Amino acid sequence: MPGPATGGRFPGFDVLDLVPSWDPATASVVLSRLGTLPDLRFFTPAEEAAGRALCDQLLAQDGEQRVPVLDFIDARLADGQTDGWRYEDMPEDGQAWRESLSYLNEDAQEKFGQPFACCLAADQRALIQAIQDAGSARWHDLTAAHVWSLWTRYACTAFYGHPQAWSEIGFPGPAYPRGYKNPGVDTREPFEVPDAAPADDPTRGSS
Repeated sequence: MPGPATGGRFPGFDVLDLVPSWDPATASVVLSRLGTLPDLRFFTPAEEAAGRALCDQLLAQDGEQRVPVLDFIDARLADGQTDGWRYEDMPEDGQAWRESLSYLNEDAQEKFGQPFACCLAADQRALIQAIQDAGSARWHDLTAAHVWSLWTRYACTAFYGHPQAWSEIGFPGPAYPRGYKNPGVDTREPFEVPDAAPADDPTRGSS
C-alpha cells in the first residue's frame, strides 16, 4: 500500500494532518488504532498465521505498510463484538473463524503440502478463489458463501476503520466539529485533494 505522501490515488494526502480539526474524544479513538497493538487474545498461533495471510490476500496487502487487520478482528472476537447476527447454518462468529481457518489450513496441506500461510501467494489466491467460486455449496461443514461473507465483512470493517486506509481512499475522517461547506458531486473541501486517477473509479458509470 503506498504511503499517504508518496503516491496512490490521492498523492500528498494524509488524514493525520487533520487530527487537530477533530474533537478530542474522536481523535483519541482514531489514534488508538496506530502504533503498537496489544497481543492477540483470541486466535491461536496457527490461526493467526493463516488469518494474517488470508486478510492480506482478501485486501491485496502485499507491501510493507499493512493495516493490521487481523489484530482488530482478534480484538473484536475476544470482546464478543460481533455483527449481532449470523446465518442460521453458521456457528457463532468466533467459532466460525476458528473452523474456517482450520479448514483453510487443511486444504493447503492437502493440495500444497504445507499450511496456508506457508504457501506461495498464487497458491493462496487459488485456495481462496475456490471457496468464493463454490457459492452456496458446502465447503467442509460450512456454506462457502457464508464463510466468504464472514471473512469479507470482518476484514473490510477492520481495514476501512484504520487511518492508513482513509489516506489511501482520500477520506478526511470525522466531520464533527469541522463540518463541510462544499457539498455536492465533484466538489472538494480545502483539506481534500483531487483523485489522481478518476477514470479508475468503479463507482462512475460509463457515459
